[in-house]
Amino acid sequence: MSLSREQKLGGIFAATAYSLWGLAPLYFKQIDFIPATEILLHRIVWSFLLLMLVLLALKQGGKVLAVLRQPKMLGWLLLSALLLGGNWGLFIWAVNSQHMLDASLGYYINPLLNVVLGMLFLGERLRNLQWAAVVLAGSGVVLQVLTFGSVPWIALTLAGSFAIYGLMRKKLAVDAITGLFIESLLLLPLALWYWWQFADSSAVNLLQNSWQLNSFLVAAGLVTTVPLLCFIAGARRLQLSTMGFFQYIGPSFMFVFGVWLYHEPFAAERLVTFGLIWLALLLYTADAWRYNSQLRRSKRLASDLKP
Repeated sequence: MSLSREQKLGGIFAATAYSLWGLAPLYFKQIDFIPATEILLHRIVWSFLLLMLVLLALKQGGKVLAVLRQPKMLGWLLLSALLLGGNWGLFIWAVNSQHMLDASLGYYINPLLNVVLGMLFLGERLRNLQWAAVVLAGSGVVLQVLTFGSVPWIALTLAGSFAIYGLMRKKLAVDAITGLFIESLLLLPLALWYWWQFADSSAVNLLQNSWQLNSFLVAAGLVTTVPLLCFIAGARRLQLSTMGFFQYIGPSFMFVFGVWLYHEPFAAERLVTFGLIWLALLLYTADAWRYNSQLRRSKRLASDLKP
């Protein structure tokens, strides 16, 4: 397959992944009468089963066994699993508790926080426009705190937990599907224990539910796994910097749904904060575009100079 065709296919996979993540709140709203913790346990259980089928189909069992023989790696994956589970749970609660705009803000902030963590822990240097973007984003949050006396804790927790999770997974020598499967495996006992001991909603017993409700609950595995597989397929075909141009699809869907579909209040402090974050992302995107263009020109020049 030609490089151009591979890149186009990668773009389709990336756009699909981020679109599905952006559409996920519509799914969670359909079962918002179930507590977020119970939806989370369904997400863990059915994702585990679906990922197990994917790994079996890909004949990747050897990779899983290799990781399971490394206690230190399992310890780190347990920490990343708890971060991911907490992020999932807070996101579900936020969507179903009329805080979709806060979730949207969190995932707008996330790429900028990734840049900061890359500087602090991976030795990456920020370019001028990246510094400006980070300062603008920070100013939006600080202004909301000082002027309106409210801390966007949901957005900051979602952005922070996912950024730290991404940093941990970047440092761990385990591929995406295997890592997520083991994270689901490590969370599975907690999910089953909670299901057995504490879950008490009207939908807790699958044998007493309608097939439609059970279908929604089992679909939690698809909502989790399908966009991830699309993301992996896109990342294999595109540079990560190119993937970054697609990451605003998800929070933009959430913003539209929150304001116009679910009519969440959009007060002045949110407008100011969102405005500064959007401006920061505009600078961040412009910098990435310029950097990629310079990189392509340098590669072409180096290729032309070869004897």
